[in-house]
Amino acid sequence: MRINDPAILAEVEAAFDAYERALVGNDVAELDRLFWESPHTLRYGAGENLYGIEAIRAFRAARPARGLAREITERSVTTFGNDFAVANIAFRRAGEPRLGRQSQSWVRLPEGWQVVAAHVSWQQA
Repeated sequence: MRINDPAILAEVEAAFDAYERALVGNDVAELDRLFWESPHTLRYGAGENLYGIEAIRAFRAARPARGLAREITERSVTTFGNDFAVANIAFRRAGEPRLGRQSQSWVRLPEGWQVVAAHVSWQQA
């Protein structure tokens, strides 16, 4: 198995960049496109555990559309073979003393690269 094949890594980096733009721009349709449309998809958030794409969509629809900008302070993307990757970041938000952390598992599906599992948390200050 090849780890971090440059071509595959570039694909996942581009998908992650698209996710980040959609997140801070509150482009819910793009966020939905980038998450696997499955009851098996999950997202653990800072205050919620979401099981299945419908729960994730409902959370996004109810989330405030402001205060989403963030500065990524660390980023690590690793690909495993041609069809699986993990992306991890640390981030800061203005006015928030805690460090945010995000992990995503990406899989190449027929629709393209999609998040199948995500976790967001805050490190205590």
